[in-house]
Amino acid sequence: MHNAEKLQTKGYTGVKQEYLDLTKMIERLHRRFLDVLRAELNRLDIKDVNAVQALLLANIGDEEISIRDLIERGYYQGSNVSYNIKKLTESGFLEQKRSPHDRRSVHVKLTPRALEFTQYVRDMEDHHAKTVEAFGLNPAEVETTLKSLKRLERTWTDYIHYGPND
Repeated sequence: MHNAEKLQTKGYTGVKQEYLDLTKMIERLHRRFLDVLRAELNRLDIKDVNAVQALLLANIGDEEISIRDLIERGYYQGSNVSYNIKKLTESGFLEQKRSPHDRRSVHVKLTPRALEFTQYVRDMEDHHAKTVEAFGLNPAEVETTLKSLKRLERTWTDYIHYGPND
C-alpha cells in the first residue's frame, strides 16, 4: 500500500498528503541550501565560518540588531544563535555591545571583515538566482511559491498564537 493510500484509509483528505510532502520538502531545502553554502565556503577556502554562521551574518547584514530580534524573526533557536554569536565574535566577524537602555539586551553588528565576507554570500546568491532561472524556474513561479510559503508561515504563526481554528 502506498503512503497516499495509507493516509486515505486513516481519513486524510484534501491537501493532506501534499501538506506533509511540503513540510518535508521545506526541511530538505533548508538542509540543501546549507550544503550549497558549505560547498561555496569550501570553494573559497573559507574555514573560519560554517554555513549556518554564513547565513546568520547574511541575515544580520548592515543592521545593528539585538540577539532577541534575530530569534524572534524566526531564523534561529536561542542556544544555537548564542553559540554562533559567540564563535563569530571570537573570530572577528561580529561586534557585540549591551544596550544602553536595557543592560540585559545585547546588540550585534558586522565587523568590516564580516561585511566583506557577506559580499561573497550576496554574489553567491546572485549567481544561484541566475542558475535557478537558467534551469527553467521563472520569476512568476518563484513569486507564486513564495506567496504560498508566506501563507503557510502565517497559518503556522496564527496556530502558535491563537491555537487551532476549528
